[in-house]
Amino acid sequence: MKLKRVVVTGLGSLTPIGNNVPQLWDALLRGVSGAGLITRFDTSDYKCRIAAEVKNFDSTQFFDRKELRKLDLFTQFGLVSTDEAIHDAGLDIEKLDLDRIGVIFGTGMGGCETFQNEIVSFAESHFNPRFSPFFITKTIGDICAGQISIKYGFRGPNYSTTAACATSAIAISDAFMLLRLGKADIIVTGGSEAPVIPCGIGGFSSMQALSTRNDDPATASRPFDKDRDGFVLGEGSGTIILEELEHAKARGAKIYAELTGCGLTADAHHIAASHPEGLGAMKAMKQAVEESEMQLSDVDHINTHGTSTPIGDISEPKAVVSLFGDHASKITLNSTKSMTGHLLGAASVIEAIATVLSVKNDIIPPTINHFTDDPNIPPLDFSFNKPTHRRVDFALNNAFGFGGHNACLAFRKY
Repeated sequence: MKLKRVVVTGLGSLTPIGNNVPQLWDALLRGVSGAGLITRFDTSDYKCRIAAEVKNFDSTQFFDRKELRKLDLFTQFGLVSTDEAIHDAGLDIEKLDLDRIGVIFGTGMGGCETFQNEIVSFAESHFNPRFSPFFITKTIGDICAGQISIKYGFRGPNYSTTAACATSAIAISDAFMLLRLGKADIIVTGGSEAPVIPCGIGGFSSMQALSTRNDDPATASRPFDKDRDGFVLGEGSGTIILEELEHAKARGAKIYAELTGCGLTADAHHIAASHPEGLGAMKAMKQAVEESEMQLSDVDHINTHGTSTPIGDISEPKAVVSLFGDHASKITLNSTKSMTGHLLGAASVIEAIATVLSVKNDIIPPTINHFTDDPNIPPLDFSFNKPTHRRVDFALNNAFGFGGHNACLAFRKY
């Protein structure tokens, strides 16, 4: 069978540097950091006291009190970014075949705040087993996908993906493959995360994964800098509307870019550390380019995973050099996590949105907070501290997760 083409027709986001896509894009180009001291809870006893929180989010502007009893914060975030994406795509629900619209929406942590609060209440009640009737349906990772489909009546493929920090890239990959096979006309995809809670900060701190630059949060996320000391935990949500090309053209949809390929691999190396030579990352990028029927020399830009961790920020550039050879020096790389922080399961969809907008607008946001070169990192073009204006016809977006999961998405100018 002839595989169908897939395009991006709608974008939505809720992030630490902007509560919609125009705000996000503006902040990315201006190099705004979303990191600051945590406001949600008392961090006096915590080694890490900083995070990239969503700001000025009032849930009562979007949901009534009865609804809020049923929705963990991660689901609230997901519903809000999806509403923006659906409106941005111009989807007229009454005129569409709802059996042909799916939702594949991921999360790494799910309703972790609900889970934490219920267990604390259970312990404080001396183990009196009186739980909220919404405990399970607020906590399970698939519930955001389910809530989106219920709200809009979408009856196509519906499920969640979980692959740590590669989660939403894999959700987008799954959506891409189903659309290519003709299993749906439109798929709402992306991911959501709300991990800025005591257990989230405490757990990642115990792994020594988080930056402890508490006295200077705005510069704490330093991808590829010699003095990086860990990532800044973030929160938020991103939604992309993927659509089969002919369906999009028939309804006169605006098209941001074409999604042309994806690469999915495993390091099979370590539960938390990436392969030291970036072997899985290299193979994922190679797969994405090959599936796109493009050449390695066609790649103009890579939005890297770039978390600001000691090991990962070395292995990914090594993978780029190993795969692209001499062409690596002609690729503009960046890490938008330097501004948004690391949104875990929602990170890669936010970075995919940034990549799509780079392809559309021929502008690559900067990697901020670069002060000192690391001699262990190949001297590539990381768009340090200022945006890069160049033509971007073909770009990759990398995402890697604890467990050794690797994903790469390939976007081409339409």
